[in-house]
Amino acid sequence: MAEPTTWILMRRLWREHIHVYRGRVALIILATLVMSGATALYPALIDRAFTMFANRDARILYQVPMIVFIVTLIKALAQYFQTVLTQQVNLLIIRRLQTAMFGHLTTVSLSRIERETPAALAARFTTDATVIREAMARAVNGIADALTLVGLVITMVSIDWTLSLIALVLYPLAGIPVQRIGQRIRRASGGMQERMGEAASILNESFAQARTVRVYGLEAIEKSRAEAAFAALYAALMRMMRGRARLDPMLEVLGGSAVALVIGFAGYRNAIGASGLGNFTGFIAALLIASRPLRALGSMNAALQEGMAGLARVFAVIDEPATISDVQAAHALPAGPGLVEFRDVKFIYPDGRVGIESLSFTAEPGQMLALVGASGAGKSTALALIPRLYDPTSGTISIDGADIKSVSLASLRSAIAYVGQDSLLFDDSVRRNIALGRPDAPQADIEAAADAAAAGFVRTLPEGFETRVGVNGQRLSGGQRQRVALARALLRDPRILLLDEATSALDAESEAAVQDALTRLRLRRTTIVVAHRLSTVRDADLIIVIADGRVVETGTHESLLAKNGPFARLVKAQALM
Repeated sequence: MAEPTTWILMRRLWREHIHVYRGRVALIILATLVMSGATALYPALIDRAFTMFANRDARILYQVPMIVFIVTLIKALAQYFQTVLTQQVNLLIIRRLQTAMFGHLTTVSLSRIERETPAALAARFTTDATVIREAMARAVNGIADALTLVGLVITMVSIDWTLSLIALVLYPLAGIPVQRIGQRIRRASGGMQERMGEAASILNESFAQARTVRVYGLEAIEKSRAEAAFAALYAALMRMMRGRARLDPMLEVLGGSAVALVIGFAGYRNAIGASGLGNFTGFIAALLIASRPLRALGSMNAALQEGMAGLARVFAVIDEPATISDVQAAHALPAGPGLVEFRDVKFIYPDGRVGIESLSFTAEPGQMLALVGASGAGKSTALALIPRLYDPTSGTISIDGADIKSVSLASLRSAIAYVGQDSLLFDDSVRRNIALGRPDAPQADIEAAADAAAAGFVRTLPEGFETRVGVNGQRLSGGQRQRVALARALLRDPRILLLDEATSALDAESEAAVQDALTRLRLRRTTIVVAHRLSTVRDADLIIVIADGRVVETGTHESLLAKNGPFARLVKAQALM
């Protein structure tokens, strides 16, 4: 797919985001016009001052200094308001882009999120946002520089149109290499942002696995991985810096050539008595003042191309189709006791791996159904299909007679609570982590859910339920995190409770307490459990044994042991461990 052009990206940015603040944009343009006009007046004032000097005009003592002061004051005030308004609009637009991107990523399927590392995704919100913000700021300054150049050209023509022709012939030549260098910089910037995301991913992974790195003596390997990432990032940055570095020297040479030609021609005219000092001085002042905005326009194109590379990456995320979304005319999940049915369900991962093959079963309301089998059999995948974290490749899943694809996601997920084996918590208080199950729940309900999940330890924490749990809940043990996550699910009071090895990190006493609570709670809901420790599913009403994504055996714990089939072999294998 061809990369969108700068014009297409800017037009879309205006249509979707900038136009919301068009009132502020109008004020920015007004302030910019005042700044540019004031700057363009300086050469005319210098020309007038030298004319007064030559004529020994006494007004030089008060008139020109006062006018210079007033023009400078007006320019300074306009510059202040332009800078503040520009940064405000830039930050508001970046916030809108970040919100749009984050909102989209919260609705896409898990396979999209899992395609990139968290650090690489975070780079879209930080690195890309930074270059976009800088590009927009430079674009506004570029408008000011362009208007300043127009004003200075008008001033130069009014002072001496003959000398103006010399400058106007040379300066447009800079546009060709500036454009080509800008294209190279855009390509290099895209590569740099990718390398920065990769480096951030490696750092994030290495720090997250700090214990494993130290225990297995992987410091040297991790260091070499980081050095390789830094080297790739260095190479990408250098490609971009070399492109930037070409601009200023090239523009400097062109500017110097123009000044040299003007001085030579003006000297020739002065030698033959065709012009005076005032015109020459004012024109040279205008030419020198023009060199700064001209160089700024050249470097502005480089910054703009970097920003366009970042903007293209952001829009690429926003434009990705949401593979999991409400169908047209989606209706609410009908009321019911929580009957879950899988009918010939098949699921293939985006990379081609088969997760589930022809899976069919029924989870009855008020019962506990356990999915067991060897690792990779498809148990957790089946569980993830129920709240539509993924969509099946074929087959249907229904709840209380309604195909889950035909109901709204909001109503579907409000009827489900899920506790996974990796019970990661948010860096907030225990109370807030539990309350995520039902944000409007009173404190009494939160405490009752904690007790039902055998999470009474919370009351012994330094600040009780207000104790912060740290990033991913790292201030709590694995078992404590699981109990807090389970309390969150119980507080939700769902009709369907999904537990994916939710008690794997509990000690025997806590697990017995949780299992006792689940025995009472499952009478009012459907509970589907994925278990590797088969001792935890002794009391399940129905055990389904899965192998290679298919049901190979069903029954109670006792009946399956009596069959001496796959389940019995799994139990014996665990008993020998």
